[in-house]
Amino acid sequence: MKSDKIHATTVLAIRKDGQVAMAADGQVSIGNAIMKHRAQKVRRLHDAKVLAGCAGSAADALTLFERFETKLDEYSGNLQRAAVELAKEWRMDKVLRRLDALLVVADTESLYLLSGTGDLLEPDDQIVGVGSGGGYALAAARALAAHTDLSAEEIAREALNIASGICIYTNDQIVVETL
Repeated sequence: MKSDKIHATTVLAIRKDGQVAMAADGQVSIGNAIMKHRAQKVRRLHDAKVLAGCAGSAADALTLFERFETKLDEYSGNLQRAAVELAKEWRMDKVLRRLDALLVVADTESLYLLSGTGDLLEPDDQIVGVGSGGGYALAAARALAAHTDLSAEEIAREALNIASGICIYTNDQIVVETL
């Protein structure tokens, strides 16, 4: 088993028609071996009013979930403020800067992607895909959003299914959380 790189995730989030859906597959791979089929990569935070999904190293993802949840509590559930403050901290903190992960956060009003470089992005089309199969899921979700009447939840699930048929690091054990 080759163990030089952990491939751990495909996460997709979409806001459409007042609904937000975040989906993730369950596969965790190390090198060319599948180590886990049903990892939980999407979480409900702050009294289940915020969704968060993380792509990257599992330990780094857990650290980011904890830090973000602390910021949400500190700023009374204000997603934008918590995201901005975490992005600032991530950019300046020597330990956080070494984390190999991306964090997607959303509530019914906003959707953001936070990166290890301290970037905070709000996608124009309110769709974001990250991780090993993120590009495939993003392309599928954009096409489905533009050319169907599917709900956010249906688009998220179908886009992950499409990605799982293309990306070897994405499986079809999909979890979708909605607000």
